[in-house]
Amino acid sequence: MPSIQLSQQDAEFVEEQMNSGLYESADAVITAGLALLREQEKATLRMLIQEGIDDVEAGRVHTYENAEAFLADMKRMFEDAREP
Repeated sequence: MPSIQLSQQDAEFVEEQMNSGLYESADAVITAGLALLREQEKATLRMLIQEGIDDVEAGRVHTYENAEAFLADMKRMFEDAREP
């Protein structure tokens, strides 16, 4: 397992969490933080998936006859986005 270096501020926060009695060790604090990051990532993915589903259900989709038509549309959107 890799070792980690904490900033002074982060080390103090870990110490505060341990002193609060909520966590028995620095490892427990870090584990809880990583669990929160995982949950946040899952929530973001669920939100993006739902956004896609909502777009499909609302008819906000593009269909293309072939890859060339898709690439031409992407190129047009890219060029439109670059214009001031």
